Amino acid sequence: MPDTDAPPPSRPDEPGLPRARGADGEPITTGRDRLRAGRLVVRREAMNRQAPERAGTADERLLRRSRTAFLDSDPWRTLRIQAEFVEGFDALAGIGPAVTVFGSARAAEGDPVYEQARELGRLLAEAGLTVITGGGPGVMAAANRGCFEAGGFSVGCNIELPHEQWLNPWVDLGVEFRYFFVRKTMFVKYAEGFVIFPGGFGTLDELFESLTLIQTGKIKHFPVFLVGSAYWAGLLAWCRETLLAAGTITEGDLKLFTVTDDLAEVVRGLRTFVETNDPAHPAEEA
Repeated sequence: MPDTDAPPPSRPDEPGLPRARGADGEPITTGRDRLRAGRLVVRREAMNRQAPERAGTADERLLRRSRTAFLDSDPWRTLRIQAEFVEGFDALAGIGPAVTVFGSARAAEGDPVYEQARELGRLLAEAGLTVITGGGPGVMAAANRGCFEAGGFSVGCNIELPHEQWLNPWVDLGVEFRYFFVRKTMFVKYAEGFVIFPGGFGTLDELFESLTLIQTGKIKHFPVFLVGSAYWAGLLAWCRETLLAAGTITEGDLKLFTVTDDLAEVVRGLRTFVETNDPAHPAEEA
């Protein structure tokens, strides 16, 4: 059974904890007949009745070419983008030391990758670290679930997509975004490190963006762990045999991340980084 179809259990220390709820007060589950889009709640069946210029995602509408787009909508769209940044900063500013977990949305409950991400969520919660994910299914739900079940604080930064993607029910604090670039800023701004499980294009995009920001000095060099040595072996070999050989990266660039199968190593590295760089908010002993 998919993880998003079952209600989350009560926390061990908080019996009877209610499920995460949306802006309309309804439990956040797959199959809701309403879609959250920013501060609006729209019935799913009504989405197909939108005016053509309102169809598609916010990113699609932003990038769509139109002779009058700038005069008609772009100046106003900048205010909505600004508002999305403000809302995200306001919602996440107080979450404490956090780790962002990335990975495939297609990993099903029972898959080794799903169970490994769930275990990592538990270990991070026990170490006193908040878990941030994209808020969707698969690895995201697994990490949120493990954190939730261990009594930690679980955050989901969800994104508006052409196909349905609902906040998974293991999220304590859910923030909805229209624009990928705003959402990705939140992933980086509020994280003390990244943990990246096997995934597809979206996961690779998040991996290489984080490495680029570190390589260029735009952000501090925080830990980046790639979990699953067999999965990442081909990518690592390509980086060495093609990129490094061509001189497009340096040997030092290959040290910006760590490939491992050991979750204990991941948690140790993250806790050490937090305790060293953020003494006002030390991670708790596991």
